[in-house]
Amino acid sequence: MRSSSPCLNRTNQQITGAKNLGRSLFACHNDFTAMTTNVGASKTRVIFWGVRGSIPTPGSGTVRYGGNTSCVEVRAEGEIIVLDAGSGIRLLGQSLQREFGSDPIRLAILISHTHWDHIQGLPFFLPAYSGKNQLRVFGYDGTRARLGEILAGQMETPFFPVTMAELPGKIQIEELKDMDFEIGKLRVCSKFLNHPGVCAGYCIHTPAGSVVYMPDNEPFDQLDVQLRNRGVENTARTFKSPSEERTDLIQFLRGTDLLILDAQYTDEEYQRHIGWGHGSISSVVSLAADADAKRLVLFHHDPNHDDEMVDKIVDEARMQIAQLGKSIAVEGAREGSELILSRDRLTGTGAKHTRRQRQALPE
Repeated sequence: MRSSSPCLNRTNQQITGAKNLGRSLFACHNDFTAMTTNVGASKTRVIFWGVRGSIPTPGSGTVRYGGNTSCVEVRAEGEIIVLDAGSGIRLLGQSLQREFGSDPIRLAILISHTHWDHIQGLPFFLPAYSGKNQLRVFGYDGTRARLGEILAGQMETPFFPVTMAELPGKIQIEELKDMDFEIGKLRVCSKFLNHPGVCAGYCIHTPAGSVVYMPDNEPFDQLDVQLRNRGVENTARTFKSPSEERTDLIQFLRGTDLLILDAQYTDEEYQRHIGWGHGSISSVVSLAADADAKRLVLFHHDPNHDDEMVDKIVDEARMQIAQLGKSIAVEGAREGSELILSRDRLTGTGAKHTRRQRQALPE
């Protein structure tokens, strides 16, 4: 959840040249009502409602990429799956209310972990305030409390005027025990990540392709250092080595169609934030390249990074991908952006006001 100051060690000439190396996945749009709701049974729709890390950051400097914290919507096989409940989930709730009107809403929310920037929007999620709606909330127990206790705790007095028990919506908290489960016809796999506390990443397998969501994750190279700093020695091989952990993670990500990764820091910033639980540009690029991912979306933007800074990070990632000889499409996650996965291609849609744009990418 922690933040840092922006700094990128690249010349303007290098950054400008890198812009020609990347392929845009989507365009940002500000009119959420303009998005299509019918993408076909064989397609998967991914919408970014919150892309920021740590704390909401409204203001003129974050207009293009957005300031709301983590929330991504995935629609496939008739299911609505919401990844995390940061402040962006408030906008999602408003959109769902407009879309469904008086009809009931049924959806699943997957919580990666219970740091506040991933759950703070839940009390403001409109569908939770109607008795006709059904919300299943999935996640793993924390290190100090159960998932349900943590989610309810942020709504207790004196923090919030309405308790979770008082919400009219049919809310079912499901504490996960397995790393492989199903939501409707969709298979979901999970993996614990290198982040303080208990944090999971999710892979949703859909007919149109796989979507991996890893919002908070630090390179496993530093795992032994972190354990030693906490007074934990791995002499009995209780834990896997960093190389083993990385191998497992690459296998988890192998061939992913859409990879959403924590890229909070520049490489220089990361050296000042080792052990804070977040990724850097080169570590994210390396993971995507080694896993042969098809598309990479940089996520969990640092609250101190304005739009211009995120642009530079995206350009740097594209440059590094090109230097590795890979053809992975790279983009920075933008609040309000929509991706549609199909069996043969990925399209991005964006609009301002009522005008809609589409861009198809070659494989």
